[in-house]
Amino acid sequence: MQAASRNLPDRDRISVLAGTILMAFSFTPYVSLPAINLTLAISGVVLPIQLNFRTLVSVLVAAMTAAGADWLVHDHPAFRGHLTVQHWLLPALTAWVIGSVLFTVPFNPLWWAAFAVGGLTLMLVLIAEYIVVDPEDARYPLAAAGLGALAFGLFLALAITLDTANLRLFMRLPFISLAAGLVSLRVLNLRLAGRWAIWESLLIVLLASQFVAVFHYWNLPPASYGLVLLAPIYGTINFLAMTESSQTLRRAVMEPALVSMLMLAGAIWLAFI
Repeated sequence: MQAASRNLPDRDRISVLAGTILMAFSFTPYVSLPAINLTLAISGVVLPIQLNFRTLVSVLVAAMTAAGADWLVHDHPAFRGHLTVQHWLLPALTAWVIGSVLFTVPFNPLWWAAFAVGGLTLMLVLIAEYIVVDPEDARYPLAAAGLGALAFGLFLALAITLDTANLRLFMRLPFISLAAGLVSLRVLNLRLAGRWAIWESLLIVLLASQFVAVFHYWNLPPASYGLVLLAPIYGTINFLAMTESSQTLRRAVMEPALVSMLMLAGAIWLAFI
């Protein structure tokens, strides 16, 4: 019982971290600052870029969450001074997605429901990241699987949110591509026993950017848009993970393909209901 308790994060640390992050988001509906409008010219094409208070909050909170996750895992009994970058990725992405959702939802009871769900999700991510510091922990497989599922869920939520906000292609392309890269890096790192799959993740980023460009011009509902982007990302990541872990080619193809096809079927169904 004592050993198990040491493999959970300190309550005070995780409470302070989660409370600080959520407090930053809770202030944003009450603060309004003028936006800064910039123009970016590329090969004669002028792209307007707007930097506002919410953008600044999203970036700062994501960075603060990554730093907080690093602070949290350093307290783990099994921590031996190894690299902690892998523990930053999903907490930062979680904070970023929470901010994106909260900035899109109108400030009403639904906003507070999203706020509560976001806070719970953030706590679960931080606890799971703490647990996977120790591969010998009996809860490691469950925590790793949970982090993988949350990573794909966060990608789906971000894609739906950006489509709901009706962002232009040049704005949503870098956001979704970056999210796909972060998800790929962390999921493959967990599935491949800590190995960094840099080239594989760059392939995922390229794949995501191509699908974002194609489906941007399709008249799809936000949920269908998110699923058609998630399906190839999920399938490719799991195919790469299974082939690298010496699974048979048949299994490495069939399992990810089946789940991806179910996602695409769900996207088609949502588009026509």
